Amino acid sequence: MDVLRTHQGKGIGRGLLDTARAYAQAQGLAALSLTTFRNVPWNAPFYASFGFREWDPEDAPASIRQALAYEAAKGLADRCAMIMEL
Repeated sequence: MDVLRTHQGKGIGRGLLDTARAYAQAQGLAALSLTTFRNVPWNAPFYASFGFREWDPEDAPASIRQALAYEAAKGLADRCAMIMEL
């Protein structure tokens, strides 16, 4: 998910996450997860305010570890996984 800088601060990102959370809950999912940049100052606080926490890759399923490895191989450094239990 990405919101253009010119549209940030208008609740668009929060609305997208609210929609994703509502859909996941309606589907009976236990959690939402994502990968994001650690070095972008507003990412972690934004996601944490929504209920996400950083996910230790050792505790994450193989699919999350593979996503982080894929991103690193593509040159996307300083990525982390986050999870929000529903």
